[in-house]
Amino acid sequence: MSVWDHVIGQPAAVATLTRAVTDPAAMTHAWLFTGPPGSGRSVAARAFAAALECPDDGCGTCRECRTAIDGTHADVTVKATEGLSIRVEDTRALVQEAGLRPSVGRWRVIIVEDADRLTERAADALLKALEEPTPLTVWILCAPSLEDVIITLRSRSRHVRLRTPPVEDVADLLVRRDGIDPAMARYAARAAQSHVGLARRLARDEGARIRRRDVIAMPGRIRTIGDAIAAAADLASIADEESSSSGAERDAAERTRLLETLGADPAARTQPPHIRAQLSALEKEQKTRATRFARDTVDRALVDLLSVHRDALVLRIGANVDLVNEDSVDVVRALAAMRTPEQLLQSMEAVGEARDRINLNVAPLLALEAMTITVMSGNATD
Repeated sequence: MSVWDHVIGQPAAVATLTRAVTDPAAMTHAWLFTGPPGSGRSVAARAFAAALECPDDGCGTCRECRTAIDGTHADVTVKATEGLSIRVEDTRALVQEAGLRPSVGRWRVIIVEDADRLTERAADALLKALEEPTPLTVWILCAPSLEDVIITLRSRSRHVRLRTPPVEDVADLLVRRDGIDPAMARYAARAAQSHVGLARRLARDEGARIRRRDVIAMPGRIRTIGDAIAAAADLASIADEESSSSGAERDAAERTRLLETLGADPAARTQPPHIRAQLSALEKEQKTRATRFARDTVDRALVDLLSVHRDALVLRIGANVDLVNEDSVDVVRALAAMRTPEQLLQSMEAVGEARDRINLNVAPLLALEAMTITVMSGNATD
């Protein structure tokens, strides 16, 4: 067993990191892990942290390995935002912690899982720590691409690029780690386009599979402006429902825990001013988290829409490549029969533009309506 067992499809990255653990000449104080969503950036970062702390360089079974991977090691700090950005106050706290010597391990490791979400001021605060590194402190930044991180940070970090793992490797991981049936694991890995987290969710959640089938069937049903507006509303409502269902219980538990920590009565109709201020701050964080979750849910649906248009284009031009949506080949064939290659490309561009607009804080419903109207025009002009 090894800490690298779950870092799948990344032989070059694992070789680089393994060498850094054992060879001081290959080690540096700051690393930048990049790779597309689902490539396993945070998994690789935690595995690297575990290998650095492990007396046997990453055995995967000792206390140091287990606690580093699950985020409870005293010298390993993991910063992952559930909001839209990482604030300067959060970064300053990390910089202060990075200045401490390791308490029980060989290194103090700071992992920033969403370095692309650092605000400008937060990035500036982090830059000072990278310019003047503390001995025995290692920074691991994670982001989708180099371009998502400001140049001053990436120029002071050693870059490790991760790639999308093969479908077979993701399916094997689901079988080996989660006990998923091999046929279901392969379906989920292909449908998720090798995104490990999404594949696991598809394999275990029938509701997620049903919602995905509804999304990929949507383009063929849009015939009128009314259909387009309704489809956009459906996509937005799916995100709102998932956000509400996943967050309500967690939000209530966080509120109760905060009141207990502050020594307040959770059943009281009114709270003292200082407690109301704390509750207000918590509610603001929860709202920001819900906004990000809803946007991420919409983005996953848009990726599914891209996949079905891509598959239809593959069939239309007769390309000899595998389909993402093998389980819904009838839907793909119907869409391919309805559209010319040019119309399929036009719809794919519309989906990509919707993703960009939502990422730039355009209201998701407006971006989705513009997209579905473009998709409708492709159907209407056939």
